[in-house]
Amino acid sequence: MLESHVLGHWRGFEGEGRPLPDATTGAEVARIPLSGPDFGEVLGYARQVGGPALRALGFHQRAAILKDLGKFLRGHLDEFHALSTRTGATKRDSTVDVDGGIGVLFVYGGKGARELPERGLLADGGPEQVGKNGTFAVQHVYTPLTGAAVEINAFNFPVWGMLEKFAPAFLAGVPSVVKPASQTAYLTELVVRRIVESGLLPEGALQLVCAPPGDLADHLTGQDLLSVTGSAATAAALRAHPVVAGNAVRFTAEADSLNCSVLGPDARPGTPEFDLYVGQLVTEMTVKAGQKCTAIRRALVPRAVIEDVIGAVTAKLAEIHVGDPADDSVHMGPLASLSQRDEVRRALKTLTGEAQLVHGNPDAFGLSGANAENGGFLPPLLLRADPDARAPHAVEAFGPVSTVLPYDGPAHAVELAARGAGSLAGSVVSHDAAFVSAVGGGLAPWHGRLLLLNRDNAGESTGHGSPLPHTVHGGPGRAGGGEELGGIRAVLHHMQRTALQGSPEVLRAVVSP
Repeated sequence: MLESHVLGHWRGFEGEGRPLPDATTGAEVARIPLSGPDFGEVLGYARQVGGPALRALGFHQRAAILKDLGKFLRGHLDEFHALSTRTGATKRDSTVDVDGGIGVLFVYGGKGARELPERGLLADGGPEQVGKNGTFAVQHVYTPLTGAAVEINAFNFPVWGMLEKFAPAFLAGVPSVVKPASQTAYLTELVVRRIVESGLLPEGALQLVCAPPGDLADHLTGQDLLSVTGSAATAAALRAHPVVAGNAVRFTAEADSLNCSVLGPDARPGTPEFDLYVGQLVTEMTVKAGQKCTAIRRALVPRAVIEDVIGAVTAKLAEIHVGDPADDSVHMGPLASLSQRDEVRRALKTLTGEAQLVHGNPDAFGLSGANAENGGFLPPLLLRADPDARAPHAVEAFGPVSTVLPYDGPAHAVELAARGAGSLAGSVVSHDAAFVSAVGGGLAPWHGRLLLLNRDNAGESTGHGSPLPHTVHGGPGRAGGGEELGGIRAVLHHMQRTALQGSPEVLRAVVSP
């Protein structure tokens, strides 16, 4: 039975709990309780114990703790990777989730030491003189909110999803209350156990709730923050919660996203950009079995080369081995659960009402070292659709599924991308600067992040689907309208911007006592 770390100790809850199956075999990995703690007490502990302890430290002290924690967790990589396999993750998938999450700690530790003051308030620019004689000025400052950062995470990234939210909150001086998705909560719990054992964090800086959310939102105040990763429906419900809305709780959401990748007309077969596009699409379909909020769902290609793209992509997908993620010869493991597989099947049925399946059969495919009845397996599934079909621009199959659509000219590509109603990530693959300029500028208002990929930067590119701590993770409209990461800006999200007015001498004394 999974436990929660709340009020300074690990605590279990009565009852049989709900079984959490291995994504590959269906065997029970753990159970999650059907009841949880008193959320009023949990949030009170964060505010009264965790917050003061964090704010007693300076930015550089908190940054150093993040780096030390990253080093400590690196010593447990083998343990984390072994358990990650049971979520359906291959070694490559675990590297993205586990190693990537730990990497966020190092980035924010480094940024805190370089870009933030050692102690005191965080000044936003310098004082601005208001009076003619120089005796009255305005100075904007940032101070940490005195509440808690409540972080509701998704099943697909049980480690990265937690650490990418925790790191900027911690650096800002705000305690975290983490609520992982049930399906893979056992991996989050293991990582938090090691964090607690490290003894590096101030008391109350991190609490973990492995239980249903219950009345958690009812206890939020205007000094708290709520960050949600999940479906658009979940985000909308929490955004409209009367307490969240009534108390103006600082809210950010990362929701559904029909991300696109645009191939430039210059990228004909045989060019480096054509090969980059094909390889990137296959990667985004198969890493984490396509269970990435940033994966490419719509492949927009010039009409003249659509057959070439489909042929090249299907040839590479034919080489993908699906099966037991513990097998080093396997490229793609199962989806996180049977229910997740069934959800993708339902979405696929809607898509195939308007699109043609050109690669993969969800009812007949080979497996390595696994039984299709026990695990959430699907093969990579590539579809082709007319650009005016509705479903590819409205339905997200959250698995190894992508649809190829033809476009006619830059303006048409931008218009098709915009039909996704807002996305987390997009990419343009072209060596034609004029095309990239036209399409990139048109796509920007609809995306939180854009990758402009070509032969010159491919060697150092981190790829379409990799949100870095340095870049915004979020997007407009359908994608939730929120922002996470993005460097120090994510730290500022956990702080209040206040205008101080007074004499320059007094302002200097307040900002740097």
